Amino acid sequence: MTDQPQTGQAATLVRVAQVVNTHGVRGEVRVRLLTDFPEVRFAPGKQLYLEMKGAQRTAFRPLTVERSRPHKKGWLLKFADYDSINEVEGWKGAILKAPEGDELPLAEGEYLFRDIIGCQVFTLDDRHLGEVREILRPGANDVWVIRSGKKEILIPYIEDVVKQIDVSNRRIVIDPLPGLLEDEE
Repeated sequence: MTDQPQTGQAATLVRVAQVVNTHGVRGEVRVRLLTDFPEVRFAPGKQLYLEMKGAQRTAFRPLTVERSRPHKKGWLLKFADYDSINEVEGWKGAILKAPEGDELPLAEGEYLFRDIIGCQVFTLDDRHLGEVREILRPGANDVWVIRSGKKEILIPYIEDVVKQIDVSNRRIVIDPLPGLLEDEE
C-alpha cells in the first residue's frame, strides 16, 4: 500500500464505486456504482485504487481489474492477484477510486455522476426539493434520488422532467410529472 497513488504524477482521484460485499469465494467483490460508464471504467486492465482509511492515515492500494460484470443493482469486480474471499473480505465499505480524466469524452448535454450528485433541485416555480444524493440505474433511464431531510424523492432523468442543469452553480430545475411529488393536491 502507498500513501499516494503511483501514476507517474500527482493524480487527482475520483470515487467510482463502494465495495458493499464479497461475491462467491474466488475474490470477487460487489460494488455500488458511483460512476458512469462502468463497462469502460471497470474494463480488464484498468487501474483502480482502494482507499484504506486507518487510524493515522489514508493509504491507497493499487488494483488492476481482471474482469467485471453487471450484477443486480450493482457491479461485480475481480482484481488481478486477489483470488480468495479471505483476501477481499476486509474491503467492505471501502471506496474505489480512479484517476480523474480517465473517462469517455461527453457529448453535449451529457454529465458525469459526480457533476449531478450534490446539485440542488428546484421546481419551475423555484420551490426547493432537496439535493441529488444518489443516481440509480434501474433500466431505461437513470433515476435521481433527491433528499431533503429524511424525505426522499425519486426523479426520472427524462427530458419531460429535467428542464435545466447548471453544473457550475450546482442547480437543477425540474417540471415534475403529475403525482411525482407526494404533497401535490
